[in-house]
Amino acid sequence: MTYVLRTNQLTKVFMGKEVVSNVNINIRKGEIYGFLGLNGAGKTTIMKMITNLVKPTSGEIEIFGEKLTDTSYHLLGRMGTIIEYPIFYDNLQARENLDIHCEYMGYHNKNAIEEALELVKLSNIKGKAVKDFSLGMRQRLGIARAIVTKPEMLILDEPINGLDPVGIKELRDLFKILSKEYGLTVLLSSHILGEIELIADTIAVIDQGKLIQEVSMEQVRDQKAEYIELVTNDCKKAAYVLSDYASISNLRVIDDHIIRIYDVSIPQSEVVKMLIFNDVVIESITKKNGSLEDYFLTVLKGGEPCLS
Repeated sequence: MTYVLRTNQLTKVFMGKEVVSNVNINIRKGEIYGFLGLNGAGKTTIMKMITNLVKPTSGEIEIFGEKLTDTSYHLLGRMGTIIEYPIFYDNLQARENLDIHCEYMGYHNKNAIEEALELVKLSNIKGKAVKDFSLGMRQRLGIARAIVTKPEMLILDEPINGLDPVGIKELRDLFKILSKEYGLTVLLSSHILGEIELIADTIAVIDQGKLIQEVSMEQVRDQKAEYIELVTNDCKKAAYVLSDYASISNLRVIDDHIIRIYDVSIPQSEVVKMLIFNDVVIESITKKNGSLEDYFLTVLKGGEPCLS
């Protein structure tokens, strides 16, 4: 198995506080690897260490089979990145910005600029300075800059911020094409779990600087199963009735109003009948499927990552 990027006990301390703690990630060639974590979990700091913007306090980073050092410029040249908010020469146009980027990267294929703009749907923007771009257009231009030099790996921090649903789908399709057809490896973070679920091959859950879990999306999908979601004004009584009278043990109280029943062999009509018979008010009851969000929240809460 070929790994493009691996970290070994990667750690970063800021002002006496450990913000990244002994993180070991393993990213295979050609896959889309999704970083999941709440704001402040350490995702961006890890990406900055991978791109040499921040130096690790301890641990190692291996990229393309080589250890990353202070002078690994040849390795960094094989990557395209967006870390946090992309910065441009605002008074220049999109093509001019990409031309400058290619110059200082030593990349002289001028056709690549038009190809990159076409891929991110910015080829029809002419005579418009970047300062007049919307947030979504700036994000697209940032991705164009990341891919224009034909890198082997993309590192993208929240790349779909500011995009409308159509733009998000277009970039989702682009990432799939880059990964599956061009063999690019893509590391990306996003707070939109539904998008990660649609494109990622592997996910890593980061919490308070620690890697909680690294797992393939195939494994996550294999665990997904149907469940019955009950909304009621009295969860305590409903849970008592279901467990005591109906002998249902495979259930979970989500909050004050929602219970999930994971034993779907019991007919939904029987659940309704039992609750009504015991004077439990049912606001709604529906059959649903588990999601990446369920998985993510379960892992963060310290539970077993089970969607079934």
